[in-house]
Amino acid sequence: MYHHSGSVTQQAAGSATSVLEPRGADRAEAMVYQRCTWCGTAMYHRLLCPVCQGSELRTEHSEGVGTVRHSTVLHRNTPAARNISLIEMAEGFVVRGRVMGPPIGIHSGDRVRLSTAKDPVRGEPVFQLVDEPFRAWT
Repeated sequence: MYHHSGSVTQQAAGSATSVLEPRGADRAEAMVYQRCTWCGTAMYHRLLCPVCQGSELRTEHSEGVGTVRHSTVLHRNTPAARNISLIEMAEGFVVRGRVMGPPIGIHSGDRVRLSTAKDPVRGEPVFQLVDEPFRAWT
């Protein structure tokens, strides 16, 4: 019969499950990501490094600045259209989230900043555009 000890359970729960956590009173929320201690690869919410398969990951705080790599407009399961975007963060990892604004106005290459680390409805990060892009009529 196998029995878990309390110290092992607490150590495992603190490393992999707390991906989004508040940073302090001065900042509303911060995004937490992992970095492999062997190869230095940054990743979001993983148990193993996707490059070297290492399990020694240290937790770091993201500055919350990134670039939209891909954005898709979804119309299902909601009364209004919403977007799902892949955001490449400045630290080098990619995260899926939502960008505030009109779904049709979000394009690849737009710079974004983290607004809320966890959306209360969907549980995904929410970003806002850093500067309004100037685009010709499309």
